[in-house]
Amino acid sequence: MNDLEILYLDDECVAVNKPPDLLVHRSFVATREKENVVRTLHRQLGQRVFTVHRLDRATSGVLIFGLNAEAANLLTTQFERREVEKTYVAIVRGFTDDSGTIDMPLKEPYDRIATPAETTENKPAQEAITDFETLARSELPLSAGKYPTSRYSFVRVTPHTGRRHQIRRHFKHASHPIVGDIKHGDNHVNQLIEREFGIRRLLLVASELSIRHPATNELLNLSAAPGDTFGRALDHLKLGNCQ
Repeated sequence: MNDLEILYLDDECVAVNKPPDLLVHRSFVATREKENVVRTLHRQLGQRVFTVHRLDRATSGVLIFGLNAEAANLLTTQFERREVEKTYVAIVRGFTDDSGTIDMPLKEPYDRIATPAETTENKPAQEAITDFETLARSELPLSAGKYPTSRYSFVRVTPHTGRRHQIRRHFKHASHPIVGDIKHGDNHVNQLIEREFGIRRLLLVASELSIRHPATNELLNLSAAPGDTFGRALDHLKLGNCQ
């Protein structure tokens, strides 16, 4: 496993640009996976790191960790109190509105393997709110199904809550699934993008994170580049660039 890109590092915390298709930590749903962000950072920094928040395995972007238990607790508290500003970018199917809010409560996905403390089958839906802004739209002469063309939008996304797969599930609900989403997406579009352009990844990136430093209370504005594959997708789909 290659070293991770360090976005910020001091004695209290570290932020990295998580690559796609890498788990944040060991998981009961992927017991055969040996590599994860926590293990790689431990090896890279030569010290223990403490998980503060998570990104889906398929999502890339800004991820911050505490380097001691106290710092991790202070950072985690900011997420719990919704004091952290999170921004994502994504490529979705169809033409989205110029801007909008998706306000739809979400139930925690039930998994019989998960411990009862994590989720229960009858757990009620929880508040989930996602804002978005459309940055670009395109229509290509490529068919992904019953129409001769296919449409795409490049969006900036701001989730105000942190439910599991929130952005992916919300855009599916809005009939604009994220390109490359195997679980919540459009398989016809995914196959088209892979066949035509050789791109097979979830086109969702945690691009910016603003959080208070656990020791100084200084505002840390962290950002991660979407990466070459995301950039190629923007180019092929005529959606501009990452700037």
